[in-house]
Amino acid sequence: MVALVLLTTQFAAASTLESVSSGISIADERRLGDRIARDIFRDPDYLDDPVIADYLQTIWQPLLMSARIRSEISPELNAAFAWRLLQGRDRTVNAFALPGGYFGIHLGLIGVVSTKDELASVLAHELSHVTQRHIARMLTRQSEQAPWLMGAMILGALAASKNPGGANAVIVGGQAAAAQSQLNFSRDMEREADRIGFGVSTEAGFSPLGFVSMFEKLQQSNRNNDSGNFPYLRSHPLTTERIADMKSRLPENVVLATSGSLEHGMVSARARLLANSTVDGLRNWYLEVSKQVAAKQTRQERVASLYGATLAAIKLREFSKARAYADALGLMIADDDAAKRQWRYLSTELAAAEGKPDTALSLLASVMPPKTRAELLMWVSSKVITGQAAAAADAAQLWLVDHSADAAMWQQLASARAAQGRLIAAVRAEAEVNISRLDYATAVTRLKAAQGLSKANARPDDHIEASIVDVRLRQIEQLLREQAVER
Repeated sequence: MVALVLLTTQFAAASTLESVSSGISIADERRLGDRIARDIFRDPDYLDDPVIADYLQTIWQPLLMSARIRSEISPELNAAFAWRLLQGRDRTVNAFALPGGYFGIHLGLIGVVSTKDELASVLAHELSHVTQRHIARMLTRQSEQAPWLMGAMILGALAASKNPGGANAVIVGGQAAAAQSQLNFSRDMEREADRIGFGVSTEAGFSPLGFVSMFEKLQQSNRNNDSGNFPYLRSHPLTTERIADMKSRLPENVVLATSGSLEHGMVSARARLLANSTVDGLRNWYLEVSKQVAAKQTRQERVASLYGATLAAIKLREFSKARAYADALGLMIADDDAAKRQWRYLSTELAAAEGKPDTALSLLASVMPPKTRAELLMWVSSKVITGQAAAAADAAQLWLVDHSADAAMWQQLASARAAQGRLIAAVRAEAEVNISRLDYATAVTRLKAAQGLSKANARPDDHIEASIVDVRLRQIEQLLREQAVER
């Protein structure tokens, strides 16, 4: 996924938003974004870690609300675009925007930032590229290139990042070199994203220091490391002028110093671990903990090390070590409610990995009903395992009323319905997993399988579900036909 940063970093400039009206439409931009996102969902490096996703949403939702209040997001754009964050299992320090309101964030970026405010500065910058329709403005400027050809070139850049030879199968007409030269945000667009992103971030309640400290951190990283691990820096040129511009926007009495929360340290450790979950990578976390005795680490660093060691031990199935680390971690964060929430979920993960769903449910009992998506996913899963599928299905279904694109929750609902013996509903939920990931061809196959079940051995209470299947099949077949036309 690293090569997709090209999309946010190498676009040619157009002068005004008004010029977009004569070029690519909002609907076309969304369809192009869907096409690219569909391939990202299939990428082995794509993941949806509920803990990291929940943490990102505590930043993302205030940013979106701030952008709406500031009228950066028009009602038309708000309704048409996806506004979805996609996680990438990549250690590079990177984030990117895609057409149609999709945003990618690498675990490497989450792992390197020191504060939530720094992460907010990156997301606000990328959000502003989309709200100002920089992508559409580029496509309008490059009018000789059809949007779908541009999409193919972007996907080719993605393929080239993993297998240079494989890019030829994706890039139309062998235009790999053209992808880099034609997909460039101008310096004016970068400055605009800085300025608007700064306003969006600060009005959302994040510290203005986030922009300054993030820029300075990446600039220092560029001086010390030119190995290719910081594409966000190289693709978003951090000139002294841009840093000075951010500093000039700070209130006079602001002290240029930031400190991270314990919760942020824990989530950052999780991101670093998931980005490198080889056996050697996991065991290195044990060494991190052992260094605490000799090194003068901050409290946040000690907490992060213990969190990482606990999660590593869980994944290595060394449960006695995991419990010991978790107990030590619990004592260290006992006075911090946000950190305690992260610790409670980590302990729930440990109980689930040990095959103790009752213990997992008891840990979640203090937050009933579950207050986060991660907690709800774990609660639903544990309820199914303990023979309480009806309660699990009801909770999952209620969540999906407002979060219909949540593939992970649809998967949990499918498990719950299967445990209830409601096979038509289970297969339909599996189809919704594919729909959430824009894989309409597979969804059609699953919906037809559900239709077959309803004709073969439907239960008396399945007629409503069978009707839903029929409607959804017609809807998704239409979307599949539209996809075929786009190609």
